[in-house]
Amino acid sequence: MPTIRPARADDLPALGALFDAYRQFYAQPADLDTATRFIAQRLARGDAQILVAEAESGELLGFCQLYPLFCSISAQPIYCLSDLFVWPAQRRSGAGRQLLLAAEDLARAQGKVRLDLTTAHTNHTAQRLYESLGWQRDTVYAAYTRSVAA
Repeated sequence: MPTIRPARADDLPALGALFDAYRQFYAQPADLDTATRFIAQRLARGDAQILVAEAESGELLGFCQLYPLFCSISAQPIYCLSDLFVWPAQRRSGAGRQLLLAAEDLARAQGKVRLDLTTAHTNHTAQRLYESLGWQRDTVYAAYTRSVAA
């Protein structure tokens, strides 16, 4: 089983590559520089919690990234589990499951009352994993996005 731990600055090369692959999974063009810079900013600013799954060899197998938010309806703090990715060759190793469980433990320890995530409608493998851990599909609210010029 992989070890789950918080990401460190020295993880940046491997974590940048994981994040770049994650973005490509969601149809973004390969851009290792942008991916690495984005993760470096999150680590430097501390505005996200990033957990990594590490093999005994020291290789990073996957990661998840959580952003702190608030739920106005419950008037409580929550985490958005924005990103979860495991190298395709490492899937079924338990790394994704362990990352999700560690995210839940972290959220509980930090007083968050809920974890939210979204995934592609076609990502059935991930959906089965989430549901096997007790995540519930939202059937009440519709999600919308709108791009705005920077």
